[in-house]
Amino acid sequence: MDLCVTIKGVSFLLQAGLGILANALVLLAYVHIMLTDAQLQPVDSILCHLAFADLLLLLTRCVPQTMTVFGVRNLLDDAGCKVVIYAYRVARALSVCITCMLSVFQAVTVAPAAGPLLSGLKLRLPRLVVPAFGALWFVNMAVCVAAPLFSVAPRNGTVPPFTLNLGFCHVDFRDNLSYVVNGVAVSVRDFAFVGVMLGSSGYILVLLRRHGRKVRGIRRSQGAAMETRAAKTVVTLVVLYAVFFGIDNVIWIYMLTVPQVPPVVADMRVFFSSCYASLSPFLIISSNKKVKARMVCASSSHQEPEDSKTGKN
Repeated sequence: MDLCVTIKGVSFLLQAGLGILANALVLLAYVHIMLTDAQLQPVDSILCHLAFADLLLLLTRCVPQTMTVFGVRNLLDDAGCKVVIYAYRVARALSVCITCMLSVFQAVTVAPAAGPLLSGLKLRLPRLVVPAFGALWFVNMAVCVAAPLFSVAPRNGTVPPFTLNLGFCHVDFRDNLSYVVNGVAVSVRDFAFVGVMLGSSGYILVLLRRHGRKVRGIRRSQGAAMETRAAKTVVTLVVLYAVFFGIDNVIWIYMLTVPQVPPVVADMRVFFSSCYASLSPFLIISSNKKVKARMVCASSSHQEPEDSKTGKN
C-alpha cells in the first residue's frame, strides 16, 4: 500500500470514526434528555434529527468508502448498492433540508412580533416541527427513488462513460443527458435550500447586531441568553455547511463536464461532502449546554465505580 493510499485511507477512517462517534453521542444525549425531561424543545428535536441524518450519511458513504480504500473488494452486490445509495441520497437530502429548517425556525423565533401573522406563526411553530419532519422524509424518499435505478456493483474493474465511480458501487447513467439532468437537478435543489438558509442566517445576524444593546440588557434572562446562544450556533452550522457545500459543488460541476471522472476527484468530493456530517456534532456538543451536561454526567457516573473499586483495593 503506497503512501497516497494510506493517507487517503486514514483520512476517511478518522472522518468516519470520529463523525459516527460524535453523532451517536449527540443522539444518546438527546435520548437521555427526552427520557428525563419528558420532551425535547423544538430546536433540540431538530438538532437530534440532524445528528441522525448525518449518522446515516456517514454509515452509508464514509464506511463503505473507507473499506474500499483499504482494499476490500466486492463489498456489495447490485441489491446492496441500490439500498446503500438510496439511503445515502435520502440522508444527504435530509441533512441540507434539516439545516435549512433549523435556520428558518431560529430566524422566526428571534424575529420581533411585528404583526398578528408573525405572532400567530411564532405560537404555532413548535407544533409544526414534527409534521415538518414527516413531510421532509416523505418528499426526500420520493424524490430519491430514482437513485437505485442507476446503482450497480462494479463490473470487472471497468468504469463506463457517464458513470460515478464510488469505489464500492457504480452509478451508471448510461448517457450524457441522464448524467447532466441528474447533476443539475441535485444542484438546483441544494442551491435553493442553501440560499434559504443563508438568507435566514443573514437575517438572524442583522437582528442580533441591530438589537445588540437590547440583547446585552436582557442577558440576565436565562431564556434570552439561551435564544441568543442557539441563534449563534445555528448561524455557525449554516456557515460550516455553506463552506463545504461550496467546495463540494465546485468539484461536482467539474465532474459534470467530463465523461469519466478520475478516482482522486471522486474521493475528494466524498471527503468534502462528508465533512459537515462529521464536524457538525462537535459544534452541537461544544455549544449546547444540555448535551454537554449529559456527557459530563455520564462520564462522572462511569468514573465513580472505578474510584470506589480503587478505594477498596
